[in-house]
Order: sequence, then structure tokens, then C-alpha cells
Amino acid sequence: MIAFVSGPVAALAPTLAVIEVGGVGMAVHCTPNTIAGLRTGETARLATSLVVREDSLTLYGFADDDERQVFELLQTASGVGPKLAQAMLAVHSPDALRIAVSMGDEKALMAVSGIGKKGAQKLLLDLKDKLGAPLGSSGMVGAQRVVASGPAPWSEQLSAALIGLGYASRDADEAVSAVTPQAEAAIAAGGSAPVPQLLRAALQSLNRAR
Repeated sequence: MIAFVSGPVAALAPTLAVIEVGGVGMAVHCTPNTIAGLRTGETARLATSLVVREDSLTLYGFADDDERQVFELLQTASGVGPKLAQAMLAVHSPDALRIAVSMGDEKALMAVSGIGKKGAQKLLLDLKDKLGAPLGSSGMVGAQRVVASGPAPWSEQLSAALIGLGYASRDADEAVSAVTPQAEAAIAAGGSAPVPQLLRAALQSLNRAR
């Protein structure tokens, strides 16, 4: 298994980073949050998980080893493949997922695109006792602290991702404004703002503005 990759960031896309390793460009699939922390030309180190299929080899990248471990543990649940596991980590931090599972929080899992009420209930059963306790807290007080400092608002996540892709802060703010109605509609429907989809829409608005 490829445990990590380290090298200059050769290119960035909304959910993909190309890391140069020994003269070879490694395509690594990442969440928008991870992409937001990378800069083209700067050296990066990503924990990775290699998913092998009959017709493909796909490398997924993470900010740290804990995120990779949770990614792999999520896939032990029935019906969870790498794409859904990564979507869950795009919405929730590892500790937030641990808290959601330990507290039986269906709504937290339903905030992930593609997970309905029945799916959330099944995941809570499948993942019980698998993810362990939150690493950054102990007990209910600690759990509340992690929830309070969970994922940043969608607008901040989106802006950071756009800046990470090389856009100026002003352009990022304009793109966020352009997709705000889409985000608000998703929230009004009882879900959460789908950051990966919003990032693609924001990039399309920036391309049209050029």
C-alpha cells in the first residue's frame, strides 16, 4: 500500500491534486478541505489510501493519518465505497463523525449527499464501536466542544478552496456570492450546503467571468 506521498504540488483541481514524486505525477483524490490547504509549487505530504479495482487503481489523499484511518473504517460498513466515504469526510471531520455515531445522530449523517434516513440508521448500526472515541475530547463536554468547532461554514470552506486553487480573494468572494442561492436552497430543503458541487459551480462562474 502507498501510505503517503510527499513532493511539490504540480497541479490542483476541485477534488484532485497532482503531487510530483520522483519525477512522476501522482493523481490523488482529495476533499475540498484538503485541497484548500495545498498550494501549487509548494511541497505537500498527504496520507494516502490506494483503492484497487479490476479496472482501476485510485489513490485517495488526506490531511493526516487519522483521516485516512476513518476513511478506511467507513468502508467496512455495508454499502459504503470510497466515494461515499470521502463525501462523508468532506462534510464532517473524523471526530465529528465519531461523535455522530456515538450519539446516534441520524441528521448529521443525512447531511451527506446520498445518505437518506434509512441509510443513516443502517450506518449507525454498522459503524457502532468501529470508529472509537473522539481523539480531541473526552466525555460529553468534550464532544460538545468538538461539535462547536466542527467544519467551518460552507462559505469559508468554499472560499479557502478557491484561494487554494490560485484565485484572488476578491474573485473567490464573488464566486461564493454567485452560488449562495444554490447553497441556501439546499439548506432550506433540510440538508447542508454541498461544498463539492458548489465548488464546481463557483469555478464555472469564474470561467464565465473571464
